[in-house]
Amino acid sequence: MTTLLPPPKRLKSAYSQSLLPPPAPKQTPTVVIQFRNFSDGSDLGPSVNLPADTSREALQLLVNRLTRTEDPLPYSFHLVPRPPATSSSSTPARVPINTSILEDALEAPTVKGLFSSEDVFEIWCEPQAVFRVRPVGRCSATLSGHASPILCCAQSPTGKWAVTGSGDATARIWDMETELPKWTLLGHKGWVLCVEWDAREKMLATGGHDGQVRLWSPLTGQALGQPLLGHTKWITSLSFEPLHLSRHSTQLLASASKDGTVRVWNTSTRKLEFVLTGHAASVNVVRWGGEGVIYTGSSDRTVKVWSGQDGKLIRTLSEHAHWVNTMALSTDYVLRTGPFDHTGKMPKDDEEAKSLALERYQTLISTQPETLITGSDDHTLFLWPPQSSTLPSNVTPKKPLARLTGHQKQVNHVVFSPDGRWIASAGFDNSVKLWEGRTGKFVSSLRGHVAAVYRVAWSADSRMLVSASKDSTLKIWDLKTYKIRQDLSGHTDEVYCVDFVSDKVVSGGRDKTVKM
Repeated sequence: MTTLLPPPKRLKSAYSQSLLPPPAPKQTPTVVIQFRNFSDGSDLGPSVNLPADTSREALQLLVNRLTRTEDPLPYSFHLVPRPPATSSSSTPARVPINTSILEDALEAPTVKGLFSSEDVFEIWCEPQAVFRVRPVGRCSATLSGHASPILCCAQSPTGKWAVTGSGDATARIWDMETELPKWTLLGHKGWVLCVEWDAREKMLATGGHDGQVRLWSPLTGQALGQPLLGHTKWITSLSFEPLHLSRHSTQLLASASKDGTVRVWNTSTRKLEFVLTGHAASVNVVRWGGEGVIYTGSSDRTVKVWSGQDGKLIRTLSEHAHWVNTMALSTDYVLRTGPFDHTGKMPKDDEEAKSLALERYQTLISTQPETLITGSDDHTLFLWPPQSSTLPSNVTPKKPLARLTGHQKQVNHVVFSPDGRWIASAGFDNSVKLWEGRTGKFVSSLRGHVAAVYRVAWSADSRMLVSASKDSTLKIWDLKTYKIRQDLSGHTDEVYCVDFVSDKVVSGGRDKTVKM
C-alpha cells in the first residue's frame, strides 16, 4: 500500500503579501516622572509627563531648566526599584539611567518586572563634577630603580610628582610630567612603609620599619633636618594637619605606630607637640579631619577620636569585632589637595593657599558634613556620624549611621570619592564593593579580580575607580554599568599600591617596577 503525501503548501505570492496592511508601529509609552534631589530627597519641580524613550541628555536639560541653573550642570540619574532591594539578593539597589527609561528600566532584562509604565518614576539626580578626567587606557611608562618590592605610593596634590616607598629602605620621587626618576631618598634603615605629602606640595614625609619619620624637600631631594625619633616600633600611617587649620608656618604631622601610640610633630621645629596614648595594640591608621579632630584605628578593635589642639581623647568608638585596618573621611580628597583644584590656579603665598583650602573645604561640607568610615578584619565597615564638638542634639556620635555588610573576608582598604557621594571598599574576597556615601546603602559588587584586592583609588571627578590586586592587574571600573571599563595589565606580580590624582594612575608592587 502506497503512502499518501500531504499536498504541498501554497506559498503566498509577493502580490498577495503586498495587499496585507503594514504592521502597526510600536507605541512608546508615556510615563510620569518626578525628579528628586539626591542630597536631601526634595522635589526638583513638579511631576512631568514624558515619552519613556526621552534620552538622558534631554533629562539633563530639563533638570537644569527646572532648577534654573545659570551654568548647566552634568547630572547622573538613577531609579530605586520597587519592591525594595531587600526582598531579593539579585535585585539591584539602584538602576542607573544611561540611555532612557524605556531601555534601562522598562525593557532591560536585568530589571524585568520591577518597573511598570503605570508607575510614577522617581528619578534621583546627582550633580557631577563640571570637569572630566581623561580616560586612562594605556601604560605610558615602566620605570625601574627599586631593588625590592614597592610597598606604598602617593602622588603630590597637583599630580606633578609621585613618590614610592620600597623594601630596599629607599623612597623615590618620580616626575609625572616627564615620566622620569627625580630623586632617591636615602636614610631609612628598613622598609619604607608609608609616604604622605603636605597640601602645599612643599614637603614629603616617610615612615619606616626602623621607627623613624623623615621629612624631605621634593625640590632638592634632601632630608629636612634630622629624623623624628621616639617611636619604638615601625610606622604604620602618616597624616598631615589640614592646611586651613594650620596655626604654624608649616603643618603639623601625625605618625601612627605598631607601638600603640600616635605622635604629633611640629614639622618646622622638628619638636614633638604631644603623644596620643590609650590604644592597647598597634595603631594601624591615622586621619586628621577638617574639623580639627584626629581619628585613629587600632588592632585593639577600637577607633578613637582625639582633639587636634591638645591631644585629649574625645570618645572611643567600639563597634568592630576585630582589628581596624582602614579608615577614610568624606573630605579626604579636598584635605589632601588643599588649595589646588581642577583649574590649575596656583596660590601666590601661604595666606592665599590657606584661604583657598578653607573655601574648598567649606564648599564640600555645605552639602554633607565630614563623616568617617572604618573597615575591619571582621568583614564589615561602619559609617559614623560627624565627630566634631558641634553636633546636633539628635545625633549620637558613638552610634554608627550604618553597618556595611557584604564582604566575605577581611576589608583591606576603603576610600570616599572626591565629592563624598560614593564609598569604595576592597577586600580579600577578590571584590570591590560600592556604597552610597551618605547612607552607607549597598550599590553594587564590582567583580573581575581573581585574587585579593589591596587598594582602590578614585579619579578627581569621581567618575572612575581603579583597583590594584594580588592577581597582578589593575582595573578601571565603569560606574554606569558596574563592569570593567579597562584592564590595566603589565605588572608581572602582585600590585600593592595605586594612586590617581590628576589624569594619570601610578602603581607599584612586588615586581619592583613603577607603572604610569
